[in-house]
Order: sequence, then C-alpha cells, then structure tokens
Amino acid sequence: MRAAVLGANDGIVSTASLIIGFAAAQAAHSDILFAGIAGLVAGAMSMAAGEYVSVSSQADTEKAELELEQRHLDHNSEFELNELATIYEGRGLDSDLALQVAEQLMDHDALGAHARDELGIFDMARARPIQAAFSSAGTFTVGAALPLLVVLAAPEAHLIPLVAGLSLIFLASLGVMAARAGGASITIGAIRVTFWGALAMGLTAAVGSLFGVIA
Repeated sequence: MRAAVLGANDGIVSTASLIIGFAAAQAAHSDILFAGIAGLVAGAMSMAAGEYVSVSSQADTEKAELELEQRHLDHNSEFELNELATIYEGRGLDSDLALQVAEQLMDHDALGAHARDELGIFDMARARPIQAAFSSAGTFTVGAALPLLVVLAAPEAHLIPLVAGLSLIFLASLGVMAARAGGASITIGAIRVTFWGALAMGLTAAVGSLFGVIA
C-alpha cells in the first residue's frame, strides 16, 4: 500500500511538473509530450529500483535478526523463554500466566513467537522487494499517464493551467483514497499532497520560464 501510494503520487507530481516546466520554457508541443513520456519511463524504473533496493535492505536486516534469534534459541532456550514471558508480563499478564503462554507459544513455534513479540516481525508485513518494486513502478506509470493524457487532449494555449489544475485534482483524489484506506483524516490527506504537488509544479514552472527567457 505504501509503495503504491508513493508511486502514484510521484508519478503525478514529477510528470506534471516536468510537462509544466517544458511548457513554461516555450517548448514545442511534441517536445513536451516526448519529455513527459521519457519522464514516465525513467521515473518508473527509478521507483522500481529504489523500492527494490530499500525493501531488499529491510529484508536482509529481518533475515539477519531471525538467524541471530534462532542461534539464541538453539544455545539458550531457557533465557529466551524468560525473555518472552517478561514481554507478556509487560503487556499485563501475571507472571505465572505469562510463563505459561510463553511456554505454549515456544512449543508451537519458538522462532515465530520471538519474531512477532520480541523483534516485531510479522509474516504479513515481511519485506517483499519484488512485489514492492512492481507495485511502485506500476502505480507510478498510472499516475504519470494522467498528466500525459491531458497533454494529448488539451489545447496548446491552455496546456499549463489544464495540466496543473487536473493534476491537483488527481492528487487530491489520491490523498483522499490513501487517507480513507488508512483511516486517517481525509481533509488533511488531500491538503497535504495537493500543497506539495502545487509547490513542485510552481517551482518547476518558474525554472522553465527563466530558461525560456534566457533562451
């Protein structure tokens, strides 16, 4: 979910900003379109590579922690049992019940119990680099395609306001969906992504205008 939201958000912001920057520099319509397409491809690959490297590092860390924990269990299971019981006591169980729960969980799956309750590693939240890379690249592509479609349909004279306006609507919608999925404030979610998107597009337009004047 995190990779998907980040990918779509970056796709909209970066591609819309790139298009607006080229348009502000008085580039030809075909050059603007090609720049947007190049930005889509480069951005999708960058997101995939970055997400893969980041999540792979997380996966390596999780693997190392689990291997170390398994060695502790193999060499000092009594200490690990008491450690797990102490964790349950800290969560409100009395000492006898905490020890009983720890014993039963370790008899069932000692490493799994310590992974969840000591290390905070849950199977559903385990790092999956390839899944994250494809998700991020795919949603970036979808997000980047939206301002590109506006370029294809918009009159050249109104390109900048249409790309900027519709991209902000896309961003606000994305913020609402992400906030709703996470149970957060919809208003704050929409305002946050819209503000930073508008800032990125505004700064890029300023740079494009500056280079257009110099050229």
